[in-house]
Amino acid sequence: MTSLLLLAFTSIGWMMGDDPKYGLIATFFGAMLALIGMDPVNGQIRFTGGNVNLFSGLTFIPVVIGMFGFAQVIEIVTNRMEFNFFGGGEKLTIKGSIPTKEEIKGIVPNSVSSGILGCIVGILPGAGATIASFISYMTGKRFSKKGPKFGTGVVEGIACSESANNAAAAGAFAPLLSLGIPGSGTAAVLLGGLMMWGLQPGPQLFEEQGEFCWGLIASMYIGNLLCVIISTLCIPFMTKILKVPAGIMAPIIMTLCVIGAYTANNNMFDVYVMIISGFIGYFLNKNKYPIAPLLLAFVLTPTLEKNLSQLFRVNGGSPSLLVTRPISLVLLIAMVLLIVVPIIMKKMGKGEPTIGS
Repeated sequence: MTSLLLLAFTSIGWMMGDDPKYGLIATFFGAMLALIGMDPVNGQIRFTGGNVNLFSGLTFIPVVIGMFGFAQVIEIVTNRMEFNFFGGGEKLTIKGSIPTKEEIKGIVPNSVSSGILGCIVGILPGAGATIASFISYMTGKRFSKKGPKFGTGVVEGIACSESANNAAAAGAFAPLLSLGIPGSGTAAVLLGGLMMWGLQPGPQLFEEQGEFCWGLIASMYIGNLLCVIISTLCIPFMTKILKVPAGIMAPIIMTLCVIGAYTANNNMFDVYVMIISGFIGYFLNKNKYPIAPLLLAFVLTPTLEKNLSQLFRVNGGSPSLLVTRPISLVLLIAMVLLIVVPIIMKKMGKGEPTIGS
């Protein structure tokens, strides 16, 4: 697990953004934010500055709301003309909202690949749809011909994140039904609901309650079809939201950000965290630092810390197990290759650097 997470840290930094160094810096910054609070292994307080609100660490929801929501409000206010601050714009119709043949050609391969990747991530316990969406988005951005345009509204980028999000939600049912292990917070709630009805998820569930299991799987197909129909019918209403002037949307978004951050723990301190995260996110966007690696590192760092501590405890303080176990060694080699190969290919493509360079 330690080697896998180290590989993940390296890959998310390299796969996001046009310049890998910006992705790596954002990854390290996210890991630093995750270290604030109480050490999960030794129980020591660190990097809190004596603030009791930080003893339990930074909450993910205010941070992500600030960096994606409040940062966008700051962007809208500082660039009024670019965001159509006073209204207007072209008229939107349901016909114009339907993807064209060219867009469908770009959507299908991204949806299929992101769906497979999202399902795999969803099966991993504790990963969740958020990580699946970020990883699929970054993978699509790196390997797509429209990679630099990801984040500007191209349908390929939306297809990557949304396909992975839906696939991860379905993939979480695999460990839930077969092993009784919830793969996400939603799956944990469903686990409690199943047990209330006298159903014990596990290897025997398919044999003892086969009709229920296959009925549940069939309901996922029906549910997806219903979602497509409902979403299509809602297009005329959703497109009207896009015509609302940014001058009206900005205070609405800001209000929702404040409410969302406060309701995370019913604590005003989370609102302050959201505001500060918003300014940090705005600064990162302005300087071309990707936010996705930062948030992924923020989520993965506590898991890496716990597994790394277990590694040292089991092996008497030595990290030798990382290279003596075959699977771990392969993952570490992949991590090194992920760092070295792009540098070599970049130098080969540019040729030998001159003294002036």
